[in-house]
Amino acid sequence: MPLIIPKELPAYGELSRENVFVMHQQRAQTQQIRPLRILILNLMPTKIVTETQLARLLANSPLQVQLTFLQTKTHDTTHTPQEHMKAFYKTFDAVRNERFDGMIITGAPIEDLDYEDVDYWNELCEIMDYSRENVYSTIHLCWGALAGLYYHFGVRKVHLPEKMFGVFEHRVVRPSNPLVRGFDEIFYAPHSRWAGLNRADIDAAPELRMLAESDIAGPMLLSTESGRQIFVIGHPEYDKYTLDAEYRRDVKAGKEIHVPVNYYPDDDPNKDPIFRWRAHAHLLYTNWLNYYVYQNTPYDLDDLEAVVDPPRT
Repeated sequence: MPLIIPKELPAYGELSRENVFVMHQQRAQTQQIRPLRILILNLMPTKIVTETQLARLLANSPLQVQLTFLQTKTHDTTHTPQEHMKAFYKTFDAVRNERFDGMIITGAPIEDLDYEDVDYWNELCEIMDYSRENVYSTIHLCWGALAGLYYHFGVRKVHLPEKMFGVFEHRVVRPSNPLVRGFDEIFYAPHSRWAGLNRADIDAAPELRMLAESDIAGPMLLSTESGRQIFVIGHPEYDKYTLDAEYRRDVKAGKEIHVPVNYYPDDDPNKDPIFRWRAHAHLLYTNWLNYYVYQNTPYDLDDLEAVVDPPRT
């Protein structure tokens, strides 16, 4: 939440230069408080689980947040009851004329498919175009991040020889960025994917900023300079037992899968997993809401003009 102090106070300018959110008294007296509107395009098959995971992280803030769940019209879910989808989800046609403070595009377990072979690819591209003009900041998660990087910046995914599966150590490479404010220099995050990114392709995209990466898991957190588009190559939203459930599901199905790295004590799946990424997951979403959604959004979304990043060169 902002600190309210007189604009004339010397600390006001100093804190502003440090990207600390200070609000002068005149603005505070005229501010109208309203919930932040967050649109979540949920592409995960286990939609109720993902809803709960994201809601838990978005709730860990003093800010009021109102969630709207979005589904694709061109793909029917088979893992979630239709009654649930009808009760809580909208299609893009129902929201295309609305504006949102923030948006989250989740992952999907379809890394083996070419993007153009995904049955809802054209619809997703339309939604991603919509987000550039009608949403202040969008987080893309895992496959959603790979898809967003490909569509917006031409960064192609790289198929991995084996599944990137486990909890990996990452380092912050741009500590001055507000999205990683308060992060330890080294932090952990879970991954569960068959595709990744080539660092050289990212470096060739001048619009992108690398914020955090791993020697093993590769690039993990990227954004545009404005924070309008954020890409998270991983699943910091996962619960303590999500990787455990995926591992046991694949073992039961007879699939070739290794024990998730750095997850069970002594790599023994009979032992309780170590939940070592929770604090940074909460911090990531709190920073996003505070610095890139709340501080940048207008009081009244009806006053919102087209909000786009600078033209691509």
